[in-house]
Amino acid sequence: MDKNLDQKGRWRDKIVSFRMSPKEAEQLDHFSRLSGLTKQDYLIKRSLQKDIVVNGNPRIYKALHGMFNDVLVVLEGLDKIGEDKTELLELIAFMSSIMDGLKGGSSE
Repeated sequence: MDKNLDQKGRWRDKIVSFRMSPKEAEQLDHFSRLSGLTKQDYLIKRSLQKDIVVNGNPRIYKALHGMFNDVLVVLEGLDKIGEDKTELLELIAFMSSIMDGLKGGSSE
């Protein structure tokens, strides 16, 4: 019975589901991993238009480091930026906002 209570003791017994493309699911994985939140918490905050506050820790740093390396590999391999331009730019913008927040600024 306790498994549906969140950290604030709220009973979460409603299930919301939807379909995503593989690319959208991958993007969601990246964003939730970089935020340090579970997918559920990330989606709840985003859908309710609440701020996502990233608290720096070694796991976030490691995820950011890995993502920057992945982005670098993609950028080095592109002769010209095609369809992936928007997704890649969104990912870079999100990573940059997290890095700004880790330096003491605010992040979304």
